[in-house]
Amino acid sequence: MSEASAHTDSFGVYLHVPFCATRCGYCDFNTYTPGQLGSGATQGDYLDAIVAELEMAVVKHPELARGADTVFVGGGTPSMLGASGLRRLLDGVRNSFGLADDAEVTTESNPESTSPEFFEGLAEAGFTRVSLGMQSAVPHVLATLDRTHTPGRPAAAVAEARAAGFEHINLDVIYGTPGESMADLDTTLEAVLATEVDHVSAYSLIVEPGTAMARKVRRGELPMPDDDDLANRYERIDAALSQVGFSWYEVSNWAKPGGQCRHNMLYWRDGNWWGAGPGAHSHLDGTRFYNVKHPARYAVTISGGELPVKDSEGLTAEDRHTEKIMLGLRLAEGIDASLLGEDELDKARRQAEAGMVEFVSVDGGQRIQLTNRGRLLADAIIVDILS
Repeated sequence: MSEASAHTDSFGVYLHVPFCATRCGYCDFNTYTPGQLGSGATQGDYLDAIVAELEMAVVKHPELARGADTVFVGGGTPSMLGASGLRRLLDGVRNSFGLADDAEVTTESNPESTSPEFFEGLAEAGFTRVSLGMQSAVPHVLATLDRTHTPGRPAAAVAEARAAGFEHINLDVIYGTPGESMADLDTTLEAVLATEVDHVSAYSLIVEPGTAMARKVRRGELPMPDDDDLANRYERIDAALSQVGFSWYEVSNWAKPGGQCRHNMLYWRDGNWWGAGPGAHSHLDGTRFYNVKHPARYAVTISGGELPVKDSEGLTAEDRHTEKIMLGLRLAEGIDASLLGEDELDKARRQAEAGMVEFVSVDGGQRIQLTNRGRLLADAIIVDILS
């Protein structure tokens, strides 16, 4: 199997943890602070319900009891469950879908809710990677983002995770926060590189409608991020990471050799996964579905003996074609040129003439890959090819 097709036959499990101690001003994820949960939505209720969902999923889809190749616990703040709660989630996957012998098992964590004992417990439970939300190493940037951790805590958490035996550690960074200077970004990059992690995810700040940050922008309290400035910052990040052995493998993700996140590659390569938990999304062989969002409603539905699916849709051949192009072109490996129709190929050739993509010969065929310049305009290029 070639690198370009690896893992497309893999099966993954995503587990959504909807709890956060506080809500960050930029966040529009399906998360809840204690005051937003109301009655009937405790962490204990959640753990009971999500384990029950996994058991019910395999009853309805026995073909999935083949062993998950990847597991990813996201949120929210999964580390709020503690190592014991996360162990229970992973045991739920083991006892339902099963786990492949070489399964990649990841959890996101807030550095402030971790400790040496936490990471030791994760390693004993069978987790193989951790992803830490760093966002920035600069206090005033963290304050604008409403992040609660202190600037030095992510580096300390990395050291604790490594001491517990974790080889694969990711740091999440956000760039382009209002008030963040280029010097601030450099400070963050220096802090990231000093940890010697093997994976970095860097996302430009997006002001999502309905968030506290969007309201501040609307009132004129914060400026909207500037696209040209964001492009300059992206190039700064890419240069810094490339100099120390990182390679980009998806537009917003860089890894050292062997450090790629297999679970995320499963998404980008149009694989199958079951999403468990409130609001979680799933994809199985061209059918996409998602769960009810609120933890209380989720728990009630499960206790009634029903899978908590809110809605589903069968993807048409055109839908799947669009998604393969949209997701695949964001990867460094690109897409097989044979996926495109003649009109789409003509548009891709024009993008190549403009220096945005290139046609590369691989294994007797041709692949279309973004150039460095094209990475800055990936979404617009994809829309142009598909329009």
